[in-house]
Amino acid sequence: MPAPLQISPSILAADFANLEDELRRIETADWAHVDVMDNHFVPNLTLGLPVVEALARVTPVPLDCHLMIEDPDRWAAGYAEAGAGSVTFHVEAAADPVATARAIRAAGARAAFAVKPGTPFAPYEELLDEVDMVLVMTVEPGFGGQAFMDDQLPKVRAVREAAGRRGGQIWVQVDGGVSADTIGRCVEAGADVLVAGSAVYGADDVPARIGELRALARRHACG
Repeated sequence: MPAPLQISPSILAADFANLEDELRRIETADWAHVDVMDNHFVPNLTLGLPVVEALARVTPVPLDCHLMIEDPDRWAAGYAEAGAGSVTFHVEAAADPVATARAIRAAGARAAFAVKPGTPFAPYEELLDEVDMVLVMTVEPGFGGQAFMDDQLPKVRAVREAAGRRGGQIWVQVDGGVSADTIGRCVEAGADVLVAGSAVYGADDVPARIGELRALARRHACG
């Protein structure tokens, strides 16, 4: 069954020189989405394990780490041990996704897998038994501020329907181009965890924007 709707602002759009303050600006959100990029799996370099450890000590909301890195089998559990509440790895990069998901859970975090826009979901449906969430990318991973890809919404629906068939409470997360204009379509397709970067941090009043996005999501969830 779907989870209560959750807003997870991406700190990729925040001021990296003041991350503790930037986390406090989103204390009314459900999660802080932390994009970890290694300049190998995606063409960008952001932050890594030492920064996540530091963020975990000061954040007012749980950390939702999205690993866009090579060899997540080796590194993913470390992010859970560092204090992340949820750790997402890409199936395209994982050699043993089942073992990786189990290691994340064993380290105390929720486990999730992500699929890029060009990656079909169907071959990975069996992994739903091993994870707590699936992330459907609605932009090509690597950079914030990209335009939302509507052609990914059928994949969101497919994940939600598959989760329903299996009877577990699997969260469905959408990341990329989520804004006041697109959040309703995401929720209608079955998403219940919405990642928004520039749509949140680009606002003059960040808490008000989080509230606006949450209200829009609930409105569309109610039909």
